[in-house]
Amino acid sequence: MSAAAPRIVLQNVHKSFRTGSGETLPVLRDISLTIRDGEFISVIGPSGCGKTTMLNILAGFDKQDAGTVTLDGKAIDGPDAQRGVIFQDYGVFPWLTVKQNIGFGLTLRKNVSKKEIGETADRYIALMGLRGFENAFPKTLSGGMKQRVALARAYAVKSQFLLMDEPFGALDAQTRSAMHDLLLHALEEEGKTVLLITHSVEEALYLSSRIVVATARPTRIIKVIDVPFPYPRRPGLHREPEFAALQHEIHEMVMQQYAQQQKLSAQPS
Repeated sequence: MSAAAPRIVLQNVHKSFRTGSGETLPVLRDISLTIRDGEFISVIGPSGCGKTTMLNILAGFDKQDAGTVTLDGKAIDGPDAQRGVIFQDYGVFPWLTVKQNIGFGLTLRKNVSKKEIGETADRYIALMGLRGFENAFPKTLSGGMKQRVALARAYAVKSQFLLMDEPFGALDAQTRSAMHDLLLHALEEEGKTVLLITHSVEEALYLSSRIVVATARPTRIIKVIDVPFPYPRRPGLHREPEFAALQHEIHEMVMQQYAQQQKLSAQPS
């Protein structure tokens, strides 16, 4: 997961939305960020500040009003298989089994045989610890297992980039911790590049190689923090003084932005 050549570049990106009353609501302002091959980037900031809008632009679901967003020098102008997206609500198909869910993206591609789809699904079933549940339907799975299926499906289509929007937010603390380690293990095996949207400073610090701290809306980047802890993460890292000190520093930055957001919300329109 070491940094390498630039892959995704956001340069002076602006985005606004039109409200129901016809007013213009600025969401992103002058966002510039370079994501290098093999990096794990987390974006953290107040709720509603525009983090998901940034992810949607990177995924190709939305379009910036100004600035450029490129992948390997080419403009991102729509979704494609290179960028897999994982949401908090899992996004698995309830009418398909675990194995069918994982292989679904490959069924949409030409010249991929049933044998290859099956073998690929089996590989990611093993990688995500889902053996024994191949023929289970999502309604019988826990939240953590559904999220494993969603991760496996993104991996199975050979996405180079994972764009993750609060994927562990609905999980209990123990399951979330287990999913963190599973994700890091899978990344070591596969070498993906990740952008994670999260509200958890601890999660961002444990998973990331860099953390982007965003302001209250309209979102600007106020700081990009290089995480000093090497991969693979050592056991007990969460309890180390250096981890706790950096977590506190980032938490204070985020809380300052929450306070600023509340102040702005309290002002008469």
